[in-house]
Amino acid sequence: MSKERWSKDIEEDLVLLIKDWLRQTGRTQSELCRSLNLPSARMPTLIESLKKDFSSGGIPKIANRLCEVEELWTNGEEGKTKKSFELNSSGQLDLLDEICEDLSKINFNK
Repeated sequence: MSKERWSKDIEEDLVLLIKDWLRQTGRTQSELCRSLNLPSARMPTLIESLKKDFSSGGIPKIANRLCEVEELWTNGEEGKTKKSFELNSSGQLDLLDEICEDLSKINFNK
């Protein structure tokens, strides 16, 4: 299996996906970085973290981390109004939702 390399296109797509996802869920970049236990809420720090995930597991690892954050936000934090994925009209967010569903069916700890 050939390994995909990190590219500027992947980075730009992730930035767009993350910004759209945050807007649709009513969350902030700061909340995302805090949920990922990052030392800074700046986009370069976030991208560097996702780039490390990519190098150790590709897009599935990034998607898995973002799905874990979504699950944390959905189940773990109270008192914050969140919009549901089912109510959004963004194809990117629908795709992330589908990826989260697919990843929940896969056991990565074999």
